[in-house]
Amino acid sequence: MSQTKIYEVLNWASLFLEKAGREPKVAEILIQHHLGLSRQEWLLALRDPIPEDKQKQIAADIRKHAETGIPVQHLTGHEAFYGRTFQVNKDVLIPRPETEELVLAVKEYLGVKAEPVRIVDVGTGSGVIAITLALEWKHAAVFATDISAGALQIAEQNAIQLQADVTFLQGDFLAPLLHDTNPFDVIVSNPPYIAKSEAQALSDTVRDFDPELALFAEADGMAAYLKIIQQMKRMPLKQDTLLALEIGHTQGELVEQYIKQAFPGSHVEIKQDINGKDRIVLATHFS
Repeated sequence: MSQTKIYEVLNWASLFLEKAGREPKVAEILIQHHLGLSRQEWLLALRDPIPEDKQKQIAADIRKHAETGIPVQHLTGHEAFYGRTFQVNKDVLIPRPETEELVLAVKEYLGVKAEPVRIVDVGTGSGVIAITLALEWKHAAVFATDISAGALQIAEQNAIQLQADVTFLQGDFLAPLLHDTNPFDVIVSNPPYIAKSEAQALSDTVRDFDPELALFAEADGMAAYLKIIQQMKRMPLKQDTLLALEIGHTQGELVEQYIKQAFPGSHVEIKQDINGKDRIVLATHFS
């Protein structure tokens, strides 16, 4: 009896997902994951037979994803960000491509600064922003905060795995650093910014599996920005300290208002993402 080939399982899985209203591409990701195949190996292996135990594992994951919407990243345990692989689980937000643009904006700002810079990533989650900046900017002292012990555990594992030097602190946004007398050059954050009222509009993959703490904020999604800006008023800031925030696409003007109210002399810029939507707020000139 001839064994089932990889491409046959792929065809079945893609069709099964499509019928369930899911993304067929997930089939390829899960099969590659279970068979431990790289992208290059994958293309050469499509006509290879697939062991029966692997076939069962793949079918179970495909059904689980189709029926519950569990993110493929929770099934594989990782996600790519800025060309690196990060561990993720139910305690952290799955990194989005738009957040890479936040990292790019910070890198652009730091430009050719050769002197040591101090960076803090507020509400770090899986650590992708802090770790990426620590690896891309070797002479930076990078700090990262999160209120969730589970998130910090994953972030620390990612830092160890990727050999990034980051100091992790548990607490509410900037709270663990309020007594720090040394000003930061960059305060960066992708905080929770979705209003609770918008929960039903989210896909089940996001709504049912990303941690609520990382998704939703009170005050129509604005509470985190208010908190961070208020905490900044109690910290030493440089004239050229950069505040870099990821925002929901309708929140730019309100966030700008909050910053201007707290720091009347500040300069605020709203940047759009690759899809042409407002996505990043950059602010300087705080003193």
